[in-house]
Amino acid sequence: MSKEIKVPAVGESITEVTVGQWFKKDGDQVEMDEVLCELESDKATFELPAEAAGTLRIKAEEGDTLEIGAVICVIDESTNSVATDSDKPSGTDSKTQAETPKSTGEVKEMVVPTVGESITEVTLANWIKADGDFVELDEIIAEVDSDKATFELPAEGSGILRHVAQEGDTLEIGGLICKIEIMEGKPAETSAESKTESPASTSASPSKESYATGHASPAASKILAEKGIKPEEVKGTGKDGRITKEDAENAQKKAAAPAKEQKKESAPAQEAVRVPGSREEKREKMSSLRRTVSRRLVAVKNETAMLTTFNEVNMKPIMDMRSKYKEMFKEKHGVGLGFMSFFTKAVCVALQEWPAVNAKIDGNEMVFHDFCDISIAVSAPKGLVVPVIRNAEGMSFDQIEKEVVRLATKARDNKLSIEEMTGGTFTITNGGVFGSMMSTPIINAPQSAILGMHNIVQRPMAVNGEVKILPMMYVALSYDHRIIDGRESVSFLVRVKQLLEEPERLLFGV
Repeated sequence: MSKEIKVPAVGESITEVTVGQWFKKDGDQVEMDEVLCELESDKATFELPAEAAGTLRIKAEEGDTLEIGAVICVIDESTNSVATDSDKPSGTDSKTQAETPKSTGEVKEMVVPTVGESITEVTLANWIKADGDFVELDEIIAEVDSDKATFELPAEGSGILRHVAQEGDTLEIGGLICKIEIMEGKPAETSAESKTESPASTSASPSKESYATGHASPAASKILAEKGIKPEEVKGTGKDGRITKEDAENAQKKAAAPAKEQKKESAPAQEAVRVPGSREEKREKMSSLRRTVSRRLVAVKNETAMLTTFNEVNMKPIMDMRSKYKEMFKEKHGVGLGFMSFFTKAVCVALQEWPAVNAKIDGNEMVFHDFCDISIAVSAPKGLVVPVIRNAEGMSFDQIEKEVVRLATKARDNKLSIEEMTGGTFTITNGGVFGSMMSTPIINAPQSAILGMHNIVQRPMAVNGEVKILPMMYVALSYDHRIIDGRESVSFLVRVKQLLEEPERLLFGV
């Protein structure tokens, strides 16, 4: 009989924990209430006691992040009554034989799963497990990229992995990606005997390379990032070469200097290779995200009657308000007061006054929304993504700023879910962060309009017969003329300008 040990609930607001350190090894005999490992949350560190006596089977490695309720290990209670002090030495051989995997003759064919309504194909980003590796049920074996996000592919059985698709291959939903030869038991390399046989030889010789090799735990990653040290510059001493927190702390003094010296040594070599006037070319395969974005942008240009109207906004009132209240705002809400919350609030007010700008065309019908789901364009490492702020019309300034930070952080870490990027009734894009003075943004289909923000420039403006230097921003509204008339588009943008130049209107609803 096996007892599954799950991550316990450790606090109301805590949804996940990180495995800090295992005090027991896989295959060890444990007693009831004996401490197995440490769990780290964002608030404290907890000890995980054994809920039964028996043989420990570890399911999560040090540094893994698990949700509350996830299985962290299994205790085989049936081995507790069999094992005695007299037969423990000879028991390791029988245990190894029992754990030697035996083929069942069954082959599990794994296909690309359905990952979203509008997603028809994915690209195999990288294999986490090599061809021929032994994998366990639900163990992550590969990462696949769609046009919206990156997904992890878990094993659908325990056995020997056989690759069918290669990294970079584009597969349709339902396409064969790999096969698993189903096995009974585990390979001898994972047994307790191989782990405890020779501590000296284990520490002297490097462990078998796997996905964990050279990867840093969450705590170690944070330390290395703060010190500016790359994970590949640190030798991991954890399981399968994983970089632990201790490795990161010890590396901060040793790795910094060699890294600089290595850069200095490699610089002349790189310069020697690059000959002035050389006409070298480099080819890279377009990612699934880039291909889909390209296809959709061309479709929008061909299938919509897109026009763009411009206006300019005096940003001085907002800048003055931010300067006055930003410190108090951050102290109370724990987030900075940016321009995006002002633009989002102004857009929501204007959208409710001009509903056609918040609508879309569905066949021969026009669909009007009584809510404002605002899409925010974010430049992510793999391309442009557009996460959505749901029901922004009912959110306060601090709620909007927190949601923008949350979505932007997940976008840059490639951790956005499909739900967080689907939908949206109107889009805001800010080219000003890259220095753009003016542009004509392309509509994010099936939406009917998009607002483009640009950089703020000090310009001479005529105010009441006098010339004043004011911080001005050009704003652009691209819209589908099939559903939005010129009067509505211009009036919408004028209303946004009015609300931004007199931000107190947002407080009083006028």
